[in-house]
Amino acid sequence: MPIINRIADYQDELTEWRRYLHKNPELGFEEFKTSDFVANKLEGMGLSVHRGLAGTGVVATLSSGDGSGKAIALRADMDALPLQEKGSVKHRSENPGKMHACGHDGHTTMLLGAAKYLTETQNFNGTVQFVFQPAEEGKGGGKKMIDDGLFNLFPAEEVYGMHNMPGMNVGEFAVAPGPMMAARDNFQILVQGRGGHAAMPHQGVDPVVVGSHIVLALQTITSRNINPQESLVVSVTQFHAGEAFNIIPDTVLLKGTCRVFDKELQETLPERIRLITDGVALTFGAKSELTYHSGYPATINTKSQSEFCAEIAQEIAGSANGVDLNPVPSMGAEDFSYMLQERPGCYIWAGNGDSAGLHHPEYDFNDQLLAVGASYWSKLVEQRLSKAS
Repeated sequence: MPIINRIADYQDELTEWRRYLHKNPELGFEEFKTSDFVANKLEGMGLSVHRGLAGTGVVATLSSGDGSGKAIALRADMDALPLQEKGSVKHRSENPGKMHACGHDGHTTMLLGAAKYLTETQNFNGTVQFVFQPAEEGKGGGKKMIDDGLFNLFPAEEVYGMHNMPGMNVGEFAVAPGPMMAARDNFQILVQGRGGHAAMPHQGVDPVVVGSHIVLALQTITSRNINPQESLVVSVTQFHAGEAFNIIPDTVLLKGTCRVFDKELQETLPERIRLITDGVALTFGAKSELTYHSGYPATINTKSQSEFCAEIAQEIAGSANGVDLNPVPSMGAEDFSYMLQERPGCYIWAGNGDSAGLHHPEYDFNDQLLAVGASYWSKLVEQRLSKAS
């Protein structure tokens, strides 16, 4: 595949960086050692570095040319997951209960590699903002960086993101205009019944039975309440009740998530869930209380930037066949969506090969992707900020 030769020369160094980050994972808003590492590398390249956005965020600025070019932002996430690593690699996590199970160690390294190359060559006309974001995994670090003034302090007309994808060959990409990742909301439902002895269930109101009916009834939102051509997932992922074999508890606590692309449909979900939970509870003589948390919006690529990124990806892949231009959007969520709400841009998937899946305890980022991703970033900058334009 036609990666940039100079970046291919960095392979050993990039691998060393990535494996260091993998051995030292840190959770969202706790990336102190990680941000130190990133800032030190960027400063060593001679870049202007700012720290402190969203607490542990790092932004580096590189300008080149005659000052007439525009500014774009490239974003990588830095945080790890609260997961015990089960793999046997030599660079496995040294922090118990924490691991880079989503490849953010690789994302950070690829962007560092691009920063190194672009600083050396400066074959572009404009400004690049290298954005290293904390707390993507459920804590909204992207939104926090924006709230802290990301695009005011570091102006950018467009913003770009990338994520590795297990199951796709290294050197392959997937990108399209429109939805790439779903919106993510969370909910919890407290069912109030009346407990008692398990041998005499008629004397109480069993919240376990009520909760079980609620779980089943919630599935009708997808199967019977929305257009079958729409995409929606409503999943109950936790069911907490009772502590003894022979006691019916007073309460049950359900927790779950909704994933959807359409914003208008997303806005209807709290009331629809409330109607179902209240109705089911009333049927059995119980009460329910819904707490609904709106989370990440859907990740929606803009048309022009997506078409441009597809062209860059095809150059890296070496052929049009190496780029899926019609990928099935993922029902996973991504807080890069907040940045795309602020600026036009594109979020692309890059193949990680035959690795374990994302968020799996045996996952490991494929180091062969490092030079591929860094080349993608570099060619994106050189062509989007072409000196000839």
